[in-house]
Amino acid sequence: MSSNPVAVTVASLMPRAKEELTELVAFKSVADFGQYPREESEGAARWISAALTAEGFQDVALLDTPDGTQSVYGYLPGPEGAKTVLLYAHYDVQPPLDEAGWTTPPFELTERDGRWYGRGAADCKGGVIMHLLALRALKANGGVPVNVKIIVEGSEEQGTGGLERYAEEHPDLLTADTIVIGDAGNFRAGLPTVTTTLRGMTMVRVRVDTLEGNLHSGQFGGAAPDALAALVRVLDSLRAEDGSTTVDGLTGDSVWEGIQYEDEQFRKDAKVLDGVELIGSGTVADRIWARPAVTVLGIDCPPVVGATPSVQASARALISLRVPPGVDAARATELLRAHIESHTPWGARVTTEQVGQGQAFRADPASPAYQAMADAMAAAYPGQEMQYAGQGGSIPLCNTLAALYPKAEILLIGLSEPEAQIHAVNESVSPDELERLSVAEALFLRNYASGAN
Repeated sequence: MSSNPVAVTVASLMPRAKEELTELVAFKSVADFGQYPREESEGAARWISAALTAEGFQDVALLDTPDGTQSVYGYLPGPEGAKTVLLYAHYDVQPPLDEAGWTTPPFELTERDGRWYGRGAADCKGGVIMHLLALRALKANGGVPVNVKIIVEGSEEQGTGGLERYAEEHPDLLTADTIVIGDAGNFRAGLPTVTTTLRGMTMVRVRVDTLEGNLHSGQFGGAAPDALAALVRVLDSLRAEDGSTTVDGLTGDSVWEGIQYEDEQFRKDAKVLDGVELIGSGTVADRIWARPAVTVLGIDCPPVVGATPSVQASARALISLRVPPGVDAARATELLRAHIESHTPWGARVTTEQVGQGQAFRADPASPAYQAMADAMAAAYPGQEMQYAGQGGSIPLCNTLAALYPKAEILLIGLSEPEAQIHAVNESVSPDELERLSVAEALFLRNYASGAN
């Protein structure tokens, strides 16, 4: 990569990093214990605990969080009077979805075409390895110049809020001058990027009832109110003709001021089928980073195979609403529920239930830590200038940390660039990205320490 001693050290550690990521990916650590055994997640937590202990971390602990999962904590003291940096990642992963759709087994790290494939390779077990690589490189080149706290969450993907509640109950645990969240990603591979905004989210379960029971469609269809048809009407009301999200009372005209996302590049990244249009208005960056977006996550209705000629008495759906920075997620939830109720046709009975919520996040890119990271990124990615991007997803812990530690600077970096296909089949990580971002994080810690003195 370069003659920089930190970069040389990280390059020499990459074979070890692959071995460790292989071991970590092998744990089926989906934090839904109805799908995967609790022992898989606990095994991953113990692996991380042992790795931190081996690196000299003190006070290493498995924290039993209120949602029934474990987060891993450790503290590595630096020089006297040094600043404190909190490093974050999570070891829980999304289910592999259709395992038959994976080219190689999802829980076996496999190298193919220059990438390492496996569930969690990028999101976010690779982030754990990134933190370890950065610290090892510093230890080999003069030492770690800051106090380091590390927290590795066990239920981020489930959104059950265990670590958020634990942090609120133990506010002194994660105090830091700067927080590095290793759960984002570069705008594209090879382009160093810090994520400065996250959309929040709310999830609402809706149920529509019209009849005491299903009816024969030949005998009653045409007059009997169909609950599934009513639900379809409700869901359709959440989008304008061009596909823009339309929730009554929720504005959707904000503009993204940072790096732009070209339409053709987005089509390629999203794997949009030929001839299918993108939805919404404004730039792609406006739509995915600065504006609300509704998604129907699931519908309970009869499957096509085995369906009978019946008018449906009941139907359910799970709806996700991504909330842009500047919009309160609780208020967005109220508006979404009110919209659903007001747009339910034919006097059908409708009930809504909130099942998840997280606030949006906006960082301050003018802070000293961002300059330290910009210099580090420039060294790790020669010839490239650090970019600022948004992220359509949510990391609820960011807002918890921002509220608990309002003076702390928060930066989001990570390995989830578009080719990583996180949450999809054939998730992968670029070893080049892992190497460069580990160098960038190490140099950031050094830059931040020298700038603070």
